Amino acid sequence: MSIKILIVDDAAFMRMMLADILVENGFQVTGEAENGEEALRLYKELKPDLVSMDIIMPGSGGIGAIRDILKEDPQAKILVVSALGQKALVKEALDAGAKGFVVKPFKPEKVIEKIQNILGE
Repeated sequence: MSIKILIVDDAAFMRMMLADILVENGFQVTGEAENGEEALRLYKELKPDLVSMDIIMPGSGGIGAIRDILKEDPQAKILVVSALGQKALVKEALDAGAKGFVVKPFKPEKVIEKIQNILGE
């Protein structure tokens, strides 16, 4: 059974790029969301093994979505994918319960390494 991942990012290009990296490495992209509200709805519906979460998005944004998802499922595994220069927001996301982060622009192998660390593989 492959690992199911939900990608959350308001940029379609970033979702597509991440999806390509994940699929090439044997993961299943179970869904994509472009804001925090959609992320929570899809999380409840799809029950992914891991969520890749952007921080800066329209609506509740990534940090609100992290809190909402963890309220729904305290065992949720969330990887923050954030732009360079957002240290304070990354810290806030980790404090909210995210399990790790990768800085954009990222190397594909770094994303896979972080996901494997979070999933304990």
